[in-house]
Amino acid sequence: MAGGGAAAARAAPGARGGVRIVVAGDRGTGKSSLIVTAAADTFPINVPPLLPPTRLPDDLYPDRVPVTIIDTSSSMENRGRLAEELKRADAVVLTYACDQPATLDRLSTFWLPELRRLEVKVPVIVVGCKLDLRDDEHPLSLEQVMSPIMQQFREIETCIECSAFKQIQVPEVFYYAQKAVLHPTAPLFDQEAQTLKPRCVRALKRIFILCDHDRDGALSDAELNDFQVKCFNAPLQPSEIVGVKRVVQEKLPEGVNDRGLTLTGFLFLHALFIEKGRLETTWTVLRKFGYNNDIRLSDDQLPPPIKRAPDQSVELTSEALDFLRGIFLLFDSDGDGALNPTELEDLFSTAPERSSVLCFLHTYIPVPWDGAPYKDAAEKTALGGLALDGFLSEWALMTLLDPVRSIENLIYCGYAGDPSSAIRITRRRRLDRKKQRSERNVFQCFVFGPKKAGKSALLNSFIGRPFADMASTSEERYAVNAVDLPGGTKKTLILREIPEDGVPKLLYTKDSLAACDIAVFVHDRSDEFSWKRATDLLVKVASHGEANGCEVPCLIVAAKDDLDPFTTEIQDSTRVSQDMGIEAPIPVSNRLRDFNNVFLRIVSAAEHPHLSIPETEAGKSRKQYHRLVNRSLMFVSVGAAVAIVGLAAYRVYAARKNASS
Repeated sequence: MAGGGAAAARAAPGARGGVRIVVAGDRGTGKSSLIVTAAADTFPINVPPLLPPTRLPDDLYPDRVPVTIIDTSSSMENRGRLAEELKRADAVVLTYACDQPATLDRLSTFWLPELRRLEVKVPVIVVGCKLDLRDDEHPLSLEQVMSPIMQQFREIETCIECSAFKQIQVPEVFYYAQKAVLHPTAPLFDQEAQTLKPRCVRALKRIFILCDHDRDGALSDAELNDFQVKCFNAPLQPSEIVGVKRVVQEKLPEGVNDRGLTLTGFLFLHALFIEKGRLETTWTVLRKFGYNNDIRLSDDQLPPPIKRAPDQSVELTSEALDFLRGIFLLFDSDGDGALNPTELEDLFSTAPERSSVLCFLHTYIPVPWDGAPYKDAAEKTALGGLALDGFLSEWALMTLLDPVRSIENLIYCGYAGDPSSAIRITRRRRLDRKKQRSERNVFQCFVFGPKKAGKSALLNSFIGRPFADMASTSEERYAVNAVDLPGGTKKTLILREIPEDGVPKLLYTKDSLAACDIAVFVHDRSDEFSWKRATDLLVKVASHGEANGCEVPCLIVAAKDDLDPFTTEIQDSTRVSQDMGIEAPIPVSNRLRDFNNVFLRIVSAAEHPHLSIPETEAGKSRKQYHRLVNRSLMFVSVGAAVAIVGLAAYRVYAARKNASS
């Protein structure tokens, strides 16, 4: 692997408008002379106190990126202007005079703390000017001089000494500054530990997976060559491939196997490039695969916000689901048919780290489902892993609630297709009602009911939790799983538990039911008060739907069927079902594990959105009123038509009479 340079520079964020380098330091340290000598290639006799912005020739450095140098004054009256310029810098060159040790001390006592105070977070190049005037009686190496300062101020990218008068290493000063912007070390490499940084490792691991087309855990010669052409627009000769693998194998035997270059070897090569100062090689690779200077995918690699109507939802396409099935098998390293927590973390290890309260260092890498509302939303195995249905269910939930985040995670996991091919926006629910059929593969069910009615138990049973583990909750939560349908097909059902005291807030907005495919009302059939509260909620939800054009199918679930029903339960439930035009309550018992196919019946009702829609008395009256108005309009229309025909006939008669006379 070789190349980089101009290709990486063209893609670098700082290259879009050129690189702006601000030179700062104490008075008399040689700032202006350094700038003039770099631009004119000659030492100036007379230098003005403050130079105007100076642009270096575009062809001075290989990257051919414009470099503009800003001179600054360190006087107190110019401090405001100095702060403005520093905040606009892509890189800062801090100068001290080699013949004035006090100016070196001022770097750590004033200049570097000042940059931190101003929150200037750009690479810093420390430059010792007037090298020709240094007293060499007690010479100290640059490393000895700068090592303590660099330990304290990690933002220092490079240190260099120069002489404008004798033209020693002047061009190198701004070359290093430009390079620090275009190919920065800090995001890639930990200088103290001498290792690649975790975020860089994750990005390179994703690139390796994308290039490992046969998914055998190694880059073959052909895959290495494809990688080289993609990144550097030039193939590798067979002898070069042999040479690359030999270098890796000599230093790291496990970096190469009989199938090719392993991930370990791939990472080793990039660490080697960086150690040898060839950062442009790694940056070229990263930028070719869409990464920015923060080693995150740039915005143009990620999907824009997804526009949809409130009654439309977002689902993964078959192409995305096939990809997910493939990576499930790839990361199921023990072949037990489930992804344990370690395997899941490995699967998501190609995404940048996220902050987490679980880790005070804020480098913990959670699976995107480690927090609410995804945590514990899907069925898990006895060992705490996710089987394929549970894995795909978590993706379905994330896609429904946060489709952009879902696509972003797909891309970080190695999805190489067009992001738009990973999702589909469903047909509007009002159109589904007209068509009398829903084509959705993922249905969202709102679960209403009073406290202690059995809502949480219903959700827990859906994801396979034993009755003994079921605890009531007063918080909104989700449960998601696949439901097998007759004919061998599957649909994904998402149950969203709505706490009783959360209903007023939910129904406050007009479109609050637009995301609901079906609503379920749970009551404790042994408790008359529970039944009354559930029917009150049913009427409220149905009324809201009627008033806002968001009617949804509704089912009633009679939980705790193992207990004796209250005295008038059968009569009351029959009356309500008949009055509102919906099915009779579905009895279930979580204790007896008797669910009466309730989840299949929920999906079936959601597939037919024109059925099971309750009608309130107000809704019936409103519908009857509209019928009367329509009849009146029809009568008026017919009457008007008759009148028009009669008028036309009269005019014909009158015309004939006039003609005959």
